[in-house]
Amino acid sequence: MVVSIPPTLLIADWIGKLKGASSHYVNGELVNRKLLDWQTGYGVVSFGTKDLKWVIEYVRNQKEHHTKGTTIDRLEKTDDEEKS
Repeated sequence: MVVSIPPTLLIADWIGKLKGASSHYVNGELVNRKLLDWQTGYGVVSFGTKDLKWVIEYVRNQKEHHTKGTTIDRLEKTDDEEKS
């Protein structure tokens, strides 16, 4: 997901509202769906306006990148210590 948020907004608050609203919608409004259960953590990568176009294109084609193994570490790096 690519979003633009103002610097005055706390990212943790915004993510919490996003997770809560999307879970409520999927679990309560959509029929014949599995229950949506978000993972505990999340990751945030900050970009300037000049990078916005290629970041959006990357996200639009993310399934293809995963299939081909052409992921970009800067966008998809995870902390191995958090994995169980």
